Amino acid sequence: MPDTPTPATLHKHAGNAPTPGAPPAGRTGPAGGTGDGGRPVAERGRTALAVGVVEKIAGMAAREVAGIHALGSGLARTFGAMRDRVPGGKSSVGRGIKAEVGEKQTAIDIALVVEYGVVIPDLARQVRENIIDAVERMTGLEVVEVNIAVNDVHLPDEPEVEEEEEQLLAPGQRPRLK
Repeated sequence: MPDTPTPATLHKHAGNAPTPGAPPAGRTGPAGGTGDGGRPVAERGRTALAVGVVEKIAGMAAREVAGIHALGSGLARTFGAMRDRVPGGKSSVGRGIKAEVGEKQTAIDIALVVEYGVVIPDLARQVRENIIDAVERMTGLEVVEVNIAVNDVHLPDEPEVEEEEEQLLAPGQRPRLK
């Protein structure tokens, strides 16, 4: 059987034979190698992120910080709550957040309503750090700034947005049952 390699033949040609499962000669694996065209894999195409993606990530990150009552201004929250009640409508996690997204960087503006008694400068620092960490980790974008506007302080005895919304209903219009 001349086609069957012997151990001596394998040892003699071991430097020339590819390792089973290894990429072909001249190419490296997908972990940042060169592959086709000699360019790193990371340079073969673009990833575009929608503004809404960054806004949702920032919104979720901001909500993780204790002391935030709501995101957005009072008017935006009221209209958002009404929009959420429309059949087929969905709640907006990014409400109260505006992002500008470039190819490598993003800037974020966020409007907050804080709970009474919270130290606002400390809360703003925590929100900024949480948003920057989440957005940079999940998107790979550099967050150049996070501007925070505190639009209101929620007092313990104030009604919620849903209660305020019921006052805006037209005469004869019934509120949605909970």
